[in-house]
Amino acid sequence: MTGTPPPDVVCLGESMVTFLPTRPGRLADVPSFDRGIGGAESNVACALAALGHRARWVGRVGRDGFGDHLAEAIGAYGVDVSAVVRDPGRPTGVYFRTATDRAGAAHEVAYYRAGSAASAMGPANVPYDTVTDGRILHLTGITPALSASCLDLVRGLLARRPGRPPLVSFDVNFRPRLWDDRAEAGRVLRDLARGADLVFVGADEARELWGLTSVGAIAEALDGPRLLVVKLGRGGAVVFDRGPGRGSERGPDREPGVYDATGTAPAGPAGAAPAGPDGTAAVDPFGTALHVRAPRVDVVAPVGAGDAFAAGFLSGTLRGLDPKTRVRLGHLTAAAALTVPGDVAVPARRARTDRLAALDDRAWERLRLGPGWTGDDQEVRTS
Repeated sequence: MTGTPPPDVVCLGESMVTFLPTRPGRLADVPSFDRGIGGAESNVACALAALGHRARWVGRVGRDGFGDHLAEAIGAYGVDVSAVVRDPGRPTGVYFRTATDRAGAAHEVAYYRAGSAASAMGPANVPYDTVTDGRILHLTGITPALSASCLDLVRGLLARRPGRPPLVSFDVNFRPRLWDDRAEAGRVLRDLARGADLVFVGADEARELWGLTSVGAIAEALDGPRLLVVKLGRGGAVVFDRGPGRGSERGPDREPGVYDATGTAPAGPAGAAPAGPDGTAAVDPFGTALHVRAPRVDVVAPVGAGDAFAAGFLSGTLRGLDPKTRVRLGHLTAAAALTVPGDVAVPARRARTDRLAALDDRAWERLRLGPGWTGDDQEVRTS
């Protein structure tokens, strides 16, 4: 890495070639597929690079045509792929999926990733300095599910030791198909999340993994990170800020603190946090909790939205923005992914997202985003 500026963010994990159906239907009935790329961590890296940050993806692919395609396609987004290792003996992972919502009963995914090159990652073959020289290290709960060596790698990167990046981000990203034992998945992912500085988790994941049905219960269970973002789907997100005494999270351009940007208490299946007198949802002793609603989105495909949300939030973190704006940037970046058919979307230009993120609360609640909204020449609806 000598001679080049260090990255803002390093994302480590498996990326795969994904095959998207050319029309709706069962995998057994779809006659053809379009090739794309997919992988939670590389998706985040691609979005961050598109948002103007220096992003590096660290992974392992086969010495095959699919590996060539992944490195070239991810690199085309402006991501540094110099640390990607080519494995001569293991293949690049691939998967096929239907066009339906992942949470729906009709959704199908066929993974061909067992024994993949990425599953061979571990402490012995991932140089520590390639993943720790950035301002943020982003990990997910997918990597530790791939193999015992991958789990050891993620545990080591979350350990608090000299050389650890200023902020370690962890997206729980529970994938039931990757775990043989759901109870074990719950124990492992909870322990890993507690070691991070910033954690993203969906309320649906917390309910499935740990049986937790309120944002306060989730905050109590995940008591290690200084910042915890609980995603409520269309209900928005709640960010818990535990203050500078927890973890090591630092907005690179401002000092940590408890922010009191206005918001309202969340409602719905994730439960509700009591609202403080200034509109901030205050949950004691779990930190200041801020609920930020999501804009209305005309969804084309739901895949990749969680990764895009993480990228938008991390972009705001790198810029030292307050938590409310970080969450809004997460929502806007997620909306870019929701309004395209593939796993990876190019977000709107920074000036456009900044303008939308700065809308007053009433205009934000009226915001509606549809396909093509990311273009500079496209109007967005606020009614």
